[in-house]
Amino acid sequence: MDAVKSFKGYGKVDEAEERAFRQKTRRRIIILGVSFVVLVLVIVGAVVGTIVHKQKSGSDDDAHAAPAAGLTPAASLKTVCGVTQYPDSCFSSISSYGNANTTDPEQLFKLSLQVAIQEVHRFADYVRATAEKNNGDNKTKSALDVCATVIDNAASQLNDSVSLMEVNSATKLLSDARINDMRTWLSSTITNLDTCLDSLEEMNSTLHDDFKARLQNSTEFASNSLAIVTKILSLLANLNIPIHRKLLGSGESSDFPSWLRPADRRLLQDNSIVPNVTVAADGTGDVLTIKEAIDKVPKKATSRFIIHVKAGTYTENIVLDKDVWNVMIYGEGKDMTIISGSLNFVDGTNTLNTATFAVVGKGFIAKNMKFKNTAGAEKHQAVAFRSGSDMSVMYQCSFDAFQDTLYTHSNRQFYLECDITGTIDFIFGNSAAVFQRCQIMPRQPMPNQFNTITAQGKKDPNQNTGLSIQKCTFSALDGKLTAPTYLGRPWKDFSTTIIMQSYIGGFLNPKGWIQWVSGVDPPRTINYGEYQNTGPGASTTQRVTWSGYKPTLTASEAGKFTVESFIGSDWLTQANVNFDSTL
Repeated sequence: MDAVKSFKGYGKVDEAEERAFRQKTRRRIIILGVSFVVLVLVIVGAVVGTIVHKQKSGSDDDAHAAPAAGLTPAASLKTVCGVTQYPDSCFSSISSYGNANTTDPEQLFKLSLQVAIQEVHRFADYVRATAEKNNGDNKTKSALDVCATVIDNAASQLNDSVSLMEVNSATKLLSDARINDMRTWLSSTITNLDTCLDSLEEMNSTLHDDFKARLQNSTEFASNSLAIVTKILSLLANLNIPIHRKLLGSGESSDFPSWLRPADRRLLQDNSIVPNVTVAADGTGDVLTIKEAIDKVPKKATSRFIIHVKAGTYTENIVLDKDVWNVMIYGEGKDMTIISGSLNFVDGTNTLNTATFAVVGKGFIAKNMKFKNTAGAEKHQAVAFRSGSDMSVMYQCSFDAFQDTLYTHSNRQFYLECDITGTIDFIFGNSAAVFQRCQIMPRQPMPNQFNTITAQGKKDPNQNTGLSIQKCTFSALDGKLTAPTYLGRPWKDFSTTIIMQSYIGGFLNPKGWIQWVSGVDPPRTINYGEYQNTGPGASTTQRVTWSGYKPTLTASEAGKFTVESFIGSDWLTQANVNFDSTL
């Protein structure tokens, strides 16, 4: 783009490829829109027929149940695959399994997960073999390291989905909570696969095209599973139709999810927390560094592990990987306890690994902390904080950097009363993230650059991801902001960003939003909108006129992006966070 010639975008798609994809997507939307109702009716009829047959025969053998409502296993599979983005690969991959002789949509979904897991493991082996052959190209090595990490994360999320399908109760139905969990983890699987390609492209690796071709099956198979759980299993759950006699149980012995114990409910608002470890640079704690504290966390801890970080600046780069669960880290104020780093793209680090603090393990909580990347605008991508932690909460924290400050990579995230400062795409990623009562503060970028506050990266229409920014304040960091500044730009084809009930200062360009590719409007498949915003920058009279943007959402449309609807409020309620669950 003319205004941003001095920086390199992260994961930018090829313009010709993007146009072709949009054309293909439009055709598929038309076809799916016409056929979906018919498909759903057929599936529901098939399931009801199966239930009636089982009730009459007393059989629990799903794999060999008589064809429901005259639907053969092949016809049932074709119907189920008809709701996916890739029906041909769905049908061919699942039908190759010997136990695909079933009309049960849940069994077909399980098979789709097995197909995806097998393919992801195959690709992981290829990544390892390629890394061993690398000839010393540091940029390619950096990208391959990212691929190894995110592919491993993708495999774990697929395995989590399989585990959630284990049956242990004869009385429970498929629940909305379990459907949402699987949708979240499968959405994150696709995001992780895509992140591998983004990293290779960012580093200009010659491996990009080869990896893209080899990843196609993994991406399609994960997308197929996501479509089935989104379009079919969720429908059956909402209709309260049991899929077979032994149905999904909660696996929980109390009203609380396994990642949160009752004692945790008041942690976010309790000023008398007893930590497991205290960090103090002056030697008055248990350890001197945050890394030492993290090293003490048990792997896959089922109880909360609490780390207190005393006031001070800690120059460290921290990663909590996928096996580090249920960590709470709290400081003595977002301007008192500071974790600072300076890794950046210009000096050779890929965007994912520039994060000063990164967390992937589930159930993470941060309170009264500042996460900072001091690299500066001239170093381009330099992340202060990255989260791929499911059901993570950041409360009264500060995120301070320039380009790509806050990487909301994947899974469900909640930010309450936080300060976020940056320049280009400084809130970006493909999580399901809600921001409430936050201070969002663009700052002056480099000459000839403009600011984009958000860049959401939803790739698949069935991903339950997006950015929801509610009751926040958008204001310039200081009086020095003169660069054109926009609420965001759509990063990928199904990019989703909603801003509602927020105050928007006069710094904002009246267009509000800007394209990812200069002069090319985003596809109509994006979902952008505003609702009941106030302030001198809130007028939508001069906003962009994109097909996928709504300057004035209805209450019903905005309501889909509240905490209650978008990321679920049960886990936040149990954490005793004082949030707004609805409009």
